[in-house]
Amino acid sequence: MLDLTYETPKPKVIAGAKHDWELVIGLEVHAQVSSNAKLFSGASTQFGAEPNSNVAFVDSAMPGMLPVINEYCVAQAVRTGLGLKAEIHLKSAFDRKNYFYPDLPQGYQISQLYEPIVGEGEILVDMGPGVARLVRIERIHLEQDAGKSVHDMDPNMSFVDLNRTGVALMEIVSRPDIRGPEEAAAYVTKMRQILRYLGTCDGNMQNGNLRADVNVSICRPGQYEKYMETQDFSHLGTRCEIKNMNSMRFIQAAIEYEARRQIAIVEGGGEVSQETRLYDPDKNETRSMRSKEEAHDYRYFPCPDLLPLEIEQEWVDDIGKGLPELPDEKKARFINDYGVTEYDASVLTAEVYLANYFEASVGKGDGKKTANWVINEVLGRANKAETAPQDLVAPEANAAILAMVASDEISTKIAKEVLEIHIETKDDPAKIVEDKGLKQVTDTGAIEAALDEIIAANPAQVEKAKQNPKLAGWFVGQVMKATGGKANPKAVNQLVAQKLNG
Repeated sequence: MLDLTYETPKPKVIAGAKHDWELVIGLEVHAQVSSNAKLFSGASTQFGAEPNSNVAFVDSAMPGMLPVINEYCVAQAVRTGLGLKAEIHLKSAFDRKNYFYPDLPQGYQISQLYEPIVGEGEILVDMGPGVARLVRIERIHLEQDAGKSVHDMDPNMSFVDLNRTGVALMEIVSRPDIRGPEEAAAYVTKMRQILRYLGTCDGNMQNGNLRADVNVSICRPGQYEKYMETQDFSHLGTRCEIKNMNSMRFIQAAIEYEARRQIAIVEGGGEVSQETRLYDPDKNETRSMRSKEEAHDYRYFPCPDLLPLEIEQEWVDDIGKGLPELPDEKKARFINDYGVTEYDASVLTAEVYLANYFEASVGKGDGKKTANWVINEVLGRANKAETAPQDLVAPEANAAILAMVASDEISTKIAKEVLEIHIETKDDPAKIVEDKGLKQVTDTGAIEAALDEIIAANPAQVEKAKQNPKLAGWFVGQVMKATGGKANPKAVNQLVAQKLNG
C-alpha cells in the first residue's frame, strides 16, 4: 500500500478591527442509520410515506409500550465505529434525555450520554493534493430521532408527523480540531463518503438523513496550540452551536458569519454568550434560538426500560471482517496500482459506485488514460445528463471502447464518436465501429498517398514547414481531415516528419 504523506493546512485567520483571530470548530453529525426498521420498534423508516403512517405504539408513547432494541442498528453503529478506526465499547447504556418537544410524544429522548457505544476515533479530511487535516472523533452514540412539526398548512394550527419519531440516529461528535469553514464542509463531505462506503447511512442531506450541528468559537493565534498541549478549553473562546445544517454551502456561510459576529462582540468589549443559534440562508445570518443547555439541564438518567447493552468481541470482529475497502485505502491503491494522480484518485473514489466503474473499465488497460477518459468523457456526460455513469454507459461497453483505442483499432477522436453513438443507441461498440466504417487506417501506403497529394498541392506550406518544424502539424491535420479522422495519428506524424525532412 502506498504511504501518502500529508501537510497540515494552516488555520483560517480573520482580521478584526484590532487583532487577528483564528477559528476553532467542532461538529456533531447526526446520521440516520440505514435500516428498514426504527431503533426501538418495527415501524418502517421509509421516507415520503403518508404522515403518521410509519408509527408503532411505542413511537407514539402509548401507555405500557416498552422499547425493544434493534440489533441491526447496533451493528450499523459498530460498523461505523470500525470504519472510523474508533474504539468499540463492549458495554454501553441508554439514558433518558428529558425535554419537551411537541413532536416527541414520550417527552424524553432515549440517547447515550454516559456510556456511548463507540469511543475515540479519527478521520483524515482531504483539503487538496498533499494537504489534509486529521480530525479526532470523540464518540458516536445511538439515539432516537424526533418527529416533524408542520406550521405552514393552516394559519391557526400546527400539525405533527411522527413518521421520523424513533428512527435510529448516530450522533458522531468531533473534537474541536477543524480550523476553517472550508475544512468544516470538507469534514462533513468526507464523513458522508465514509458512511456511504460502509452502507450505514445514505447521506441524503435533502431528506434530512444527514445533518450537522456546528460549534464555532474564536481565539487569538497561538491559543489553539496551548489547548492542544493541555486539552484545557479555557484557552479557547466561548462556543456557539448552529443547529441542523444540511448544506455544505450553508455550513461555510454560517461559520463565516458567526465568527465575524463573535469577533465584533469581543473587540467591542463584550462577552460571547454560549447559546444555540439558527442560520437564516435568506439573510445570511445566525440568530439566537435558546441558551445552550448543559447535561444537567436535560435531567439525564439511565433509561429504566432498557438493560445495559452488552456485545461480544467475536461479534465485533465478525463485523470488522465484512468492512469494505474504505476511501483512503482505495485512493492509495489507485495511485499505487494504476499510476493515477492524487487528484484523479480523489475524484474516482468520491463515490464507491464511481470507483467500481473505473475498475470495471480499466481491465488490463492504461490506468492514467482510463482515469482521464472516465472523468472527462463519461463522468462529464453523466453529470450533464444528471445520471450515474453506469446508467449512461455500461462499464463493459466503456471497457470495449478503451480496448479498441489501446489496440489502435480506433483513435481517441473516433472513440468519442463511438461513445456518443453508443449512448444514443446502446449498440455494441465493436458493431458501431464495423457498421460505420470507423476503423483506424493503419495502412501506411494509404496514409502516404494522401500525404503526397497534400504536399504536392501546397509547395509554399512545405517550404514554411521546413524552415519552422512547428508548422508540420498543419500537414498532420490535413491528412486526418482527408481520411475522415481515421488515420493512425502516430503513423501520420512519422510520415510527415520523414517527408518534410527527407
